[in-house]
Amino acid sequence: MMNRFEGSGSREAKIRYLDGDFQILLPGGYVTCAVSGKHIPIDELKYWSVDRQEPYVDAAASFEGERRAGALPAQGRG
Repeated sequence: MMNRFEGSGSREAKIRYLDGDFQILLPGGYVTCAVSGKHIPIDELKYWSVDRQEPYVDAAASFEGERRAGALPAQGRG
């Protein structure tokens, strides 16, 4: 059985994002942030959306992903 960090470090992993965890479907060294396009090493992946099945590089990108999806109101509107 493979652990979550095995596989080619030079290709993108395919991941199923779950509540509080993720499942690697195709091993790789990284995933690509849905907001910034930056590569996120698998062992540093901490932020993702289960509903949209997309990863984020950090909390700010996660917030922006939620905002873009309409899950949060735009700032400055009251």
